[in-house]
This record gives sequence, structure tokens and C-alpha cells, in this order.
Amino acid sequence: MEMMKFSTQAAGAAVIVLSLLGGTSAFAQTAVSDATVAFLMPDQGSTRYEEHDHPGFVAEMKKLCASCKVLYQNADADIAKQQQQFNSAITQGAKVIVLDPVDSAAAASLVQLAQSQGVKVIAYDRPIPKGKADFYVSFDNKAIGKAIAESLVQHLKAENVPTDGGGILQINGSPTDAAAGLIKDGIHEGLASGGYKTLAEFDTPNWQPSNAQQWAGGQITRFGKQIVGVVAANDGTGGGAIAAFKAAGVDPVPPVTGNDATIAALQLIIAGDQYNTISKPSEIVAAAAADVAVKLLAGETPKVEMTLYDTPAQLFVPAVVTAENLKAEIIDKKINTAEELCTGRYADGCNKLGITK
Repeated sequence: MEMMKFSTQAAGAAVIVLSLLGGTSAFAQTAVSDATVAFLMPDQGSTRYEEHDHPGFVAEMKKLCASCKVLYQNADADIAKQQQQFNSAITQGAKVIVLDPVDSAAAASLVQLAQSQGVKVIAYDRPIPKGKADFYVSFDNKAIGKAIAESLVQHLKAENVPTDGGGILQINGSPTDAAAGLIKDGIHEGLASGGYKTLAEFDTPNWQPSNAQQWAGGQITRFGKQIVGVVAANDGTGGGAIAAFKAAGVDPVPPVTGNDATIAALQLIIAGDQYNTISKPSEIVAAAAADVAVKLLAGETPKVEMTLYDTPAQLFVPAVVTAENLKAEIIDKKINTAEELCTGRYADGCNKLGITK
């Protein structure tokens, strides 16, 4: 499947989601009255699920079906716990389950179980390659990996960092997460033509920052000043790498990438410790998932722009954020406020970037 062309403009995503949400008919709003929908998230490794995804989904469901009930659970990176939550959702009468799987392979049996009982499944954020869900809603994960890697390479070249003698560490996401695999593929593409060798690569169990920090610490001992940059697949793993450099007394920290635009990562960019992240307001995808859920409840066919793993899909294109455009992409677009970001030791950095409370 050909992935959507990457753009650094988030406006395109907004246009797509508006067109998607605009298609919910009056019939759909009345036919699904009092229905139950489950929203099952995978882990606490990233703060995005509590801060953005869950609130965004609930808010859109209230708009589309005020009488619908939303069941929310987080599996805390526990496969068995998510299976129990999934079974419980069916027992509680959920007719649509929005599932962000802890383990993309294990989730295939959950899809089959639900569909055998007439329950629709929307794969969310992470695809389920071996289980044909009824729909898949996500940001374009392969494009994310390619973008953060290309952004890092461009920065290194702009800083005249030589390609010989040094190299890059690559910190991927969880090996059980198919979306992490797509991000990894994108990173490989983004680094391929840059000329910088990959010193070492790591798949981070459960996306845990502590796992990334421990591995990065070992690589710092191993490679030392040869490390010219780190491509980390999300803000948690990037933050773990930064903590490892700090613990090793490395100052300044080599440029480190991220993904998710968490408050902690944005503050690290403001402080100069992290180079980039990806702004992908999860509310956009959460709202799209709610719209698809209501359409499926009403027996309607959601709009399909592409297929991924033989599943009808909607993929949204996010924006790369660095210190240069953080104000424009985050503050001016009201994703976060200066009051949230410019606290304590980050106030000076905000002033330098023209971000004021």
C-alpha cells in the first residue's frame, strides 16, 4: 500500500477530519441511541491516552450520540489485562470496541471473538495486521518515522556534523506493536540517504522510558562521543535517552527525536535538550474514531480513503515540531498554552522562543 505523502502542515489533517465528521447523518444520530461503545487503550508509557485520546473520544461521542455510553479502560501494557477488559466490554453490551492493542498479533483473536458476536472493532493508532478489523484509524506511522529521521539528518548536516567517524542510535517502540514496526520502517527510510551510519538499534519493551534509558546508557558507555544523534520513536523513549545522557554527564546532549508532542517533550525542546517531536493532536484521531463508531452502530459505511492490512483505513498526516516552529505549531494553534509549558526552569527558554504567558 502506498502511504499518504507527508506534509509538515497540520492543516491538511484538520480538513480531512472535518470532512469525515461532517458526514454523520441525522439517521445515524438517532439510530444509535443508548448504545455502548468501548475505548480500550494499551499503556501508561505515554501520557497521551489520558491527556488527549480519551477526552477527545468522549467529547466527540457526546456530540454525535449524547445518550451513548463510553466504557474506558487502559491495559497498563498487560496483554492478559487487555483481554479481560475486552471480554468485559462485550459482556457489558458494547456494540463497537475501539481497540489500541498492547500486542498487535494477540489482538487478532479478540477481533475474531467480537465479530463472531456481532460486535464491530475499530483498530486505533496501532493496526492489527493478522485480524481484519472493521476499520482502522490512525496517524500515518510510517510517515512519522521518516519525518523525524529526515528532520534529524537535515539538522546534523546544517550543523556540519561529519558523516564519517560518528553515527546515530535508533530507539524503536515496542516489538509487540505493529505501529512501532511502521515507525521503524519509516526511520530506516529517513536515515537511508543521510550518510550517517546507525551505531546500534533497540526495540523498547512496552515503550517504557526506563527500558530506553537503560539501553541508551549502555550505548553511551560503548560509543561515547561517536554518538552524533538519536532517533527515538516517541517522546517517552526519547526522554529516556536524554536522561541517560544527563546521567553520564554528557552536555550538551546530542539531538534526540521524539513523537507525540507530550508536555514533557515540548518542555525539553524549549530547554534545548530534545531536538524534535511530532505534533499529532490525538483528539483528531479520537474524534474520527467516534464518528466511525457511530456510523458502524447505525449500519452505515464509513468513508474509506485507503486500505492497510486489508482493513479500510483513515490515516492523518501530522507535523514535525522543533524549537523553530514550536510557537506556531503548538501555542498559536492552541494545542498547549504558554502557561502549561513555561513553568519554572522553562521560562527562560520560552522567552528566547518568543513564547510569553
